[in-house]
Amino acid sequence: MAQSDTVTILFIADIVGKPGFDALNTFLPGLLKKHRVDLCIANGENGAKGRGLTEQIARNYFNIGVDVVTGGNHSWNVAAFRRYLDTTSRVLRPLNYPEETPGHGSTLVQTKSGHNVGVINLQGRTFMYPIDCPFKKGLEEVERLRQRTNIIFIDVHAEATAEKLALAWYLDGKISALVGTHTHIQTADERILPRGTAYITDVGMTGPNDSVIGLDVNVAIKRFMSQIPEKYVIATSNNRLNGVLMAIDSASGRAKSIERINLP
Repeated sequence: MAQSDTVTILFIADIVGKPGFDALNTFLPGLLKKHRVDLCIANGENGAKGRGLTEQIARNYFNIGVDVVTGGNHSWNVAAFRRYLDTTSRVLRPLNYPEETPGHGSTLVQTKSGHNVGVINLQGRTFMYPIDCPFKKGLEEVERLRQRTNIIFIDVHAEATAEKLALAWYLDGKISALVGTHTHIQTADERILPRGTAYITDVGMTGPNDSVIGLDVNVAIKRFMSQIPEKYVIATSNNRLNGVLMAIDSASGRAKSIERINLP
């Protein structure tokens, strides 16, 4: 099969519970067909009732067109899922957790058009766990993957805008794209940095838009006002799919375009 000079990557923002899956199931098949997507990546760390993931839910994502699932600080919330993380290369957890942590932080996948793409999952440290440095660990893995491909995509799961942006500048020209996840609010700063790396601070959330980042509004308000724990309840109204669509030059690995998606 002749290879195209452009690789189209679709990234789906944090999928939250069943409402997120419903939105994914509704919109993803059409997006894949319309944009002739070569590789679909989705953050799924909130797929199981809003916190964590299960093997069955991950397989459900694969069945409707997701190729690789990335994670974050909730990747291990479901204890049984940790065993699955050790056996699959299609579901990632942040690379910069300790080596003993279950799972893998990167993978090399072949697209439907025959191109190799490196996918890396990182996690920030500002206002989060004091794990290994995402800058150093990220660069080490980028250099390893670049021996096999020029097309490298990174999902950085982080709280701080500055940390995500600094990491993108640090890796500009060494990777094709870096997108931010975790805060569940889609930002409007998509751009291509000077050396060819596509960037957006946060891709947003796939799930109930009438919520507080996925949480039932009343529960969220009560949490803030009482300052004591409340049972996590996922909202159910106004499901939306957030994502970004990126076109990557297959020879150089430089991004040609990045476009936000917010459906419906």
